[in-house]
Amino acid sequence: MNEELLEIEDLEVSFATEDGLLRAVSGVSFTVSRGETVAIVGESGSGKSVTVMTLMGLTRSPNSRFEGTARLQGEDLISAPEHVLESIRGKEIAMIFQDPISALSPVQRVGTQIAEQIRAHEKISKAEARDRAIELMGRVGIPNAKERVRAYPHEFSGGMRQRVMIAMALSLSPSVLIADEPTTALDVTIQAQILSEIRRLSTDDDKGVIFVTHDLGVVADIADRVLVMYAGRLVEQGTVDEIFYDPQHPYTWGLLGSVTRVDRDPPRRLPAIPGQPPSLVRAPQGCPFQPRCPHAFDRCRELPPLTVRLPEAPGHLDRCWLEPSVKRAKREAAGRIGLTEGAAS
Repeated sequence: MNEELLEIEDLEVSFATEDGLLRAVSGVSFTVSRGETVAIVGESGSGKSVTVMTLMGLTRSPNSRFEGTARLQGEDLISAPEHVLESIRGKEIAMIFQDPISALSPVQRVGTQIAEQIRAHEKISKAEARDRAIELMGRVGIPNAKERVRAYPHEFSGGMRQRVMIAMALSLSPSVLIADEPTTALDVTIQAQILSEIRRLSTDDDKGVIFVTHDLGVVADIADRVLVMYAGRLVEQGTVDEIFYDPQHPYTWGLLGSVTRVDRDPPRRLPAIPGQPPSLVRAPQGCPFQPRCPHAFDRCRELPPLTVRLPEAPGHLDRCWLEPSVKRAKREAAGRIGLTEGAAS
């Protein structure tokens, strides 16, 4: 078994608002091992980005509340004071943000921004830091890096800006890399190049990667393990094959049903999950998905634990009261699951 780099246990993140306490993340636990890519999927507002931004210390504010632990090679990121977190952030854990044009300073050259992060953690000269920035930009596929190092972010395309973000994240060889929707709004060619770079990090460089996305096609291409989040909770987790070919939670069925198929003849309308995600200030009693679930029954008024329900798959956990045999029967009645038909249709 690969070395566990990051261990999150019972993470809870809430924010005080005028309407009450908003519970953005509730009792989330998972690990990331060396050489592993863990994907976190779910609708907007499910808690994906809040979870990973909390690991970086980016959700700290007077109105935020935290419980649980997130240990990165023994250091708890949740309780660590700010000065300790500053020494870890960028060096041991780094993040590729969803929108590089907002994450990069518009008034500084990209090489200066990469070099600045390096010099914040290492005692080297500006010239040495600049040389390393050029090397990193070349490594992630930016042509003419020696000249482009003096360019400003607006002089790069969206894909090239994302490569700059990857170069910055790699500048100190962190153990864990977080990629938050890194391919959003990129065309498929650039998306494939970015995914190839991130895949190489985990396989060749032996890093741990957390990949946050709503794109299940990307998940199938890059992930080793998948975490499905809904209303701030993990509702299912397992390997890519387990999630795509034997999903156990009705919410996961709905997500898989939304995958566009180009080989259907005749084409058919994509199924939609009925209703809206619940309020995180006034969450429904019991299973958070039960108001939208077509298979809900009386016991769903109790919150199911996230646990193993398939003895043959000890790493496949889900949060649903339905028996596995009942789930499979319902899926078969709706059409074969995986990357074929939507079970929620």
